Amino acid sequence: MSLPYYLGCPSWSENAWREYLYPPDARPADFLNLYSQVFNAVEGNTTFYASPAANTVQRWAESMPEHFRFTAKFPREISHGGDLREQLTAADTFVQLLKPLGERVSPLWLQLSKSFTPQRLPELAGFIDALERPLAVEVRHDDFFARGDSERMLNRLLLDRGVERICLDPRALFSCTSTEPSVLHAQSKKPRVPPRPAAFTRFPQVRFIGHPLLEANDPFLLPWVEKIALWIEEGRTPYIFLHTADNLLAAKLAQRFHGMLMQRLPGLAALAELYREPVIEQLGLL
Repeated sequence: MSLPYYLGCPSWSENAWREYLYPPDARPADFLNLYSQVFNAVEGNTTFYASPAANTVQRWAESMPEHFRFTAKFPREISHGGDLREQLTAADTFVQLLKPLGERVSPLWLQLSKSFTPQRLPELAGFIDALERPLAVEVRHDDFFARGDSERMLNRLLLDRGVERICLDPRALFSCTSTEPSVLHAQSKKPRVPPRPAAFTRFPQVRFIGHPLLEANDPFLLPWVEKIALWIEEGRTPYIFLHTADNLLAAKLAQRFHGMLMQRLPGLAALAELYREPVIEQLGLL
């Protein structure tokens, strides 16, 4: 699938997607292959929690098309494990583990915790300079969203080194009033930060955390439709990943976003369709 941007979800392995994305009889072992026929990128959430086994990476390499992009997150032992400069050996081990995926791992993601303060920016600079790989960084400390010196220093550090600042947009999620455990859990875990659309390289990075009612996301998606379209028109290749609280409808939300973008960019190719609604035959009258 040839698209002028990268579109995906936090994972490819949701069984519930057999209700609208995958064929009903699809096996979990086939999910990655099927997913990559519809979307051209995936957010590497799983690697944040644990490094995959080498044979798992090899299976991924055999299933992911060459054009596919996997934004693998550094494991939290690296991103949350103290001074980043002391994690460089572990970071290199992780990069070598993913080597079978080649250019499909681009960029790597470094998701920093809320405890990563502006005073620690020299650590980040040292980590980036030693890594020498395409990288995108997500920050969560409030000072990086205050439009003051700390945010300016962060942006300058990333811009000078050609590193993207990942934009997290959780506004749709926090607009929801719900007693659903999945929504409450997501609202307790996701940082309530204002979006910071950034394009420090050709590859801006966006994470959108959605409302559980698909149509309720439209007012929050429309500005991103315009932003993604403008970036494409500027010659950039943005990435956008769509989440929902439990991710059961994440793929449907991504499909919805692409449909809206097709209206903004006439000629944009439609996504492939793997699922077909079952046909119910009506019995004739006797």
